[in-house]
Amino acid sequence: MTTVSSILVAGAGQAAAVAVAALRDQGYGGRIAVVGDEAHAPYERPPLSKSVLAAVGAPEPAISVKDPDFFASQQVDLRLGTQITAIDPAARQATLSDGARLDYDYCLLATGGAARTLPAFPPSSPAVCYLRTLDDARALRGRLQPGTHIVVIGGGFLGLEIASTALSLGVEVSIVETAPRVLARVVPEAFSNWLQRRVELSGAKLHIGQAIADVWLSGSAQAASTIALSNGVQLEARLAAVAVGLSPNTQLARDAGLRIDTATGGILVDEHCRSSDPHIYAAGDCTSQIRAGWTAPLRLESWQNANEQARIAACAMAGRNTTAAAYPWFWTDQFDCNIQMLGLPQDGLEYIVRGSMDPAQAAPRFIMLGLLQGRPRHALAVNAGADLRALRPLLENALPIDPTRFCDEAVTVRAFAKAAQASAAAPN
Repeated sequence: MTTVSSILVAGAGQAAAVAVAALRDQGYGGRIAVVGDEAHAPYERPPLSKSVLAAVGAPEPAISVKDPDFFASQQVDLRLGTQITAIDPAARQATLSDGARLDYDYCLLATGGAARTLPAFPPSSPAVCYLRTLDDARALRGRLQPGTHIVVIGGGFLGLEIASTALSLGVEVSIVETAPRVLARVVPEAFSNWLQRRVELSGAKLHIGQAIADVWLSGSAQAASTIALSNGVQLEARLAAVAVGLSPNTQLARDAGLRIDTATGGILVDEHCRSSDPHIYAAGDCTSQIRAGWTAPLRLESWQNANEQARIAACAMAGRNTTAAAYPWFWTDQFDCNIQMLGLPQDGLEYIVRGSMDPAQAAPRFIMLGLLQGRPRHALAVNAGADLRALRPLLENALPIDPTRFCDEAVTVRAFAKAAQASAAAPN
């Protein structure tokens, strides 16, 4: 590591902050510069649609990734409100929006992503909002007035979280999803059906499998807009909150000639988070990573993935060995439920359920386990996070299980998991 004296981090979000901390923890004592276009020091994004959005008339929760004095104490050159406009891989130099130039030995692209926009809902309209940044959350929070009606465009995790928070604030909510069910790409149909019923029982109006036929946006935040659906229904609302996915910020990488995964649009990186240029790494929402055990590169938009890739990239740049990325994990809080997922859906999974999937229960508790040839590959837990942690080794190692015993609630999940591990380790 003696020949590496300067590391540049493009982006100032979760992955950037975690990478900086990991570099210092690994003993790297050289120069670190972090350049981010927002005015805020790195903060966590998951609370934006939940606790930050709900902080009406109350102090905002602390969401900074690190303490306010962290970057100064670690002698990090943190440049906020500034963009890297170009990277020259041959010269190993970056040009900033203020005209400055920074040399680097290694560069970490932690540029994240931007909210995907729809032409019918321009971000400049006073009747439209997108939620990606802290400033976005503050602006949306100011619009969530009790008794008003908003339309959430998109039935993914973010859209459902916005809807859940708005309902808790006394706002009337309609949700429009063009797919035949919510979360169709990431959960089995039975889970979608359970969640849809839970959403409806909470008071939201669901419009599933409906395209938007026409839109008449108001020129004022105080007047109603009209959204016409393909089935003829017209929705009038003060605000349209659009949550239709994220586009990875890869322009810097593209301009620098780095390889981009054509299927997912992310910067293609190997298991060490190294890009096609050996001096440029990438981490977080902007990446598509080649992982052992998966047939195609994965672009994962999650808090865990940002942390894991930041740690891996930092170790690689510091010349240290590191363990592989952890099994994919995701969580969300919505409609009075904590939902956690391990793994990813895939063709051929057969799901079994432990617990009751009664959407009317005040605090439902169940686990769905997706099996492939008797081995768990995908798990969804509702209000059962501790049980899911006990099951993690079974999924990580694809250990065979007894489905009947798993569903037997007379046996604790922890005891079941230990027995399954012991059985797999026993000699034949």
